[in-house]
Amino acid sequence: MNNKIKQKLFSAMGVSDKYAEKENLSFRMLFVFFTSKKGIKKTYALVLKTIQYILRKTLGIKFNPNNYKKWIRNNKISKKETKINRLNEKKLLYRPKISIILKLIGDEKIFDTIFSVQNQVYSNWELCIYSNNSVNNLLNLKIQEYIKDDNRIKQIIIDSNQDFSISFNEIQKNISGDFIAQLFHNDLLTPHTLYKTVLELNRNKEIDFIYTDEDSIDLKGKRQSPYFKPDWSQNTLLHKNYLGNFVLISKKIINNIDDFYIGLEGVYDLYLKASEKAKNIYHIPDILYHKRTNVSPLNLMDNNKKAIEDALYRRGLTGEVAPYNELYGIYQIHYNIKTIKKVSVIIPTKNLVEITNTCLKSIFELTNYPDFEVILINNNSDELAFFDMVEKWTTSEPLRFKYITDNGDFNFSRLMNNGVKNSKGDYILLLNNDTEVIDENWMSSMVEYAQHKNLGAIGVKLLYHNDTIQHAGVIIGIGGVADHIFTGVEKDDVGYFGCLSTTTNYSALTAACLMVSKEKFNLVNGFDENLAIEFNDVDFCLKLADKGYENIYLPHVVLYHYESISRGHPSKTKASYERHLKEIALFKAKWKKYIDHDPCYNPNLSKYFSDFRINV
Repeated sequence: MNNKIKQKLFSAMGVSDKYAEKENLSFRMLFVFFTSKKGIKKTYALVLKTIQYILRKTLGIKFNPNNYKKWIRNNKISKKETKINRLNEKKLLYRPKISIILKLIGDEKIFDTIFSVQNQVYSNWELCIYSNNSVNNLLNLKIQEYIKDDNRIKQIIIDSNQDFSISFNEIQKNISGDFIAQLFHNDLLTPHTLYKTVLELNRNKEIDFIYTDEDSIDLKGKRQSPYFKPDWSQNTLLHKNYLGNFVLISKKIINNIDDFYIGLEGVYDLYLKASEKAKNIYHIPDILYHKRTNVSPLNLMDNNKKAIEDALYRRGLTGEVAPYNELYGIYQIHYNIKTIKKVSVIIPTKNLVEITNTCLKSIFELTNYPDFEVILINNNSDELAFFDMVEKWTTSEPLRFKYITDNGDFNFSRLMNNGVKNSKGDYILLLNNDTEVIDENWMSSMVEYAQHKNLGAIGVKLLYHNDTIQHAGVIIGIGGVADHIFTGVEKDDVGYFGCLSTTTNYSALTAACLMVSKEKFNLVNGFDENLAIEFNDVDFCLKLADKGYENIYLPHVVLYHYESISRGHPSKTKASYERHLKEIALFKAKWKKYIDHDPCYNPNLSKYFSDFRINV
């Protein structure tokens, strides 16, 4: 068997060459691996992906990788379990009252919504149905029948002819719950929605803001489009209402919020305001809400834009808010740069004059940010053409181009740390030599976000030369360690619920193009030089995350990345392969908690695939 093939197979198994050669068990080990549960899964995934790729390219057939029906079957709560839970809920030590607000619209389907509340396993709730004078009398009479049968249901008549934007102040005197949630017309709660949220409140009484996963349901009861959300992601929410339609918020928070409006047209504003005051925001990774509200985000764009602008004002931030993807309700924020500070662009290289020169040329010719320097780190270059290129840039850009030499063995982490030590900038921009700038605003856009105190690493969208995605964020745990998401999809693909088009929190991003303030770089002691080649950028981002900084991906900043042309494959030689295994082991030992659960990813999504398909 070819040695390279053996190395790759051993790598997949997590077994070193030395062991295999010593025991002379290569083929037996391969047999054991490919007949194991892990081996079968990996083989199945590879074969399926290959077949789908061939069919997509040859016949244009597209596949839906999400087997939601199977997920529903696997996660269905039995009647027996439901009966037990109904008994257990009365024994809970903490049984807060949940006030659910429902706006009445002239539609008979609202009674399905009411029944979904009455069918709750958790019983300590009240349903506050509010309406105005425009609702027909027949519907009101039917509501009164429900009220007679269940004293937990009350109706609030607002003396107003407004169709929308009923103020919360107008109805709050009728609400007595410890927590408040809105339920939208035609939408449904699962029977365990309130029970599961109150269970979490019993585990941690400090929680004051809870949201769940959700799906869509049609009039025939067919469930589809499950949205498995990440844990609390502040900057994601500022660019898109990813929380959805159901959030449970403490009455204490509500009482401290200036007036807001009830209904879909006001929910985003409420979430932004409440999240600013919440001390403990919790996400339940389970489908507990079925969305049936037929309201397009297009109808809410102006309301939501105003909500974001108000949030920026409250937070002391200035910038321009604009729709970025109206279909998914996504906005882009272009912040005002408070102070122009120097950016130090650090680029390591060895020879490869043509691609390095392309990178440098694109930076100097396209960048409109007024204050930056480029630090080129020579790592064992030995071609005359390389030194000619250095002399050319030194002559043409004497104030903005700097050249240093580090002729030790290739260690990306050491090169980055040395580059930062030789930099003058307040912001560090790590950049691979095999990248190419294509937008004059790229650096300015990154500074807009890097200037914020709560943000750590700022990453961007990187494209292969064929205009497919190379990087749009990194998820920890995929493939057992970490991997880029949606690699190889078309550049304009929106991804899972618009994630590729949304300014989004991720635990990690690639250092092929990464900005961070020098202060934060030094705070976490830069890059770990024990990780010479692989996962050093992921490790760096996780160190920032552990310090409380949010790492963020900017979809509107796009560069080409020809990926690892200068470095080659990490397992090219026996020595490099052994180093590859060592670095994987080091990373796994250091960041097990993120491998087990990346807070920017949902545990219901696959760790074998990087396209957010469901884990079944």
